[in-house]
Amino acid sequence: RHRGAEGEPGLYLALLGRVFDVQRGRRHYGPGGAYGGLAGRDASRAFATGDFSPAGLVDDVSALSPAEMLAIHSWLAFYSTNYAFVGKLVGRFYDENGAPTEALRQAEAAIEEGLKFKAENDQRKEQFPPCNSEWSSAKGSRFWCSRQSGGVNRDWIGVPRKLYRPGSRGSHCVCIRTTGPPWGQLDSTEHSDRGDLDNPHLEEYDSCHPLAEQCVLNV
Repeated sequence: RHRGAEGEPGLYLALLGRVFDVQRGRRHYGPGGAYGGLAGRDASRAFATGDFSPAGLVDDVSALSPAEMLAIHSWLAFYSTNYAFVGKLVGRFYDENGAPTEALRQAEAAIEEGLKFKAENDQRKEQFPPCNSEWSSAKGSRFWCSRQSGGVNRDWIGVPRKLYRPGSRGSHCVCIRTTGPPWGQLDSTEHSDRGDLDNPHLEEYDSCHPLAEQCVLNV
């Protein structure tokens, strides 16, 4: 009843049971709009999966990963900032008294797990910023470091290394700080002044100088 059609009382959508008035975004959410399928219902799952088919426009998020739940969390922040909150939808996430259900508690726990994982990943990226890289059939692969590589602005450049993470297959190129104390001991005055070069999860690239800022692997 709230899909914005003529004679209907409004244009609403719900996300994790929270209902927002999206009338000001009518060209997106109204009849014929690109996101019209989201209107008049709680289609929380689609905000994470991008599946706007009838099977995907549902509120069951129980099978989503913490990372996918983070996408829903971001959308919830977006709607809370840009659209008026008008109430709670009785059903999966709230009971008839407006109290949270077990499904909402589980969804919020998954979001918390996702936020924790993201914080750990962001910290890991500060320690091991990804390399710049390029590949061509003529020259092969080239990896190099800069003060902005990996989107991490810093006051050091670093040298390329293979990073192997426990439990994951393969490696990827990261830039490693070569001076000062190791990560986690930044306040230490007693260290080898080799940065993170001695980290056990790192491996040098063959045929590249250990302290070169770029590495070329020929085909």
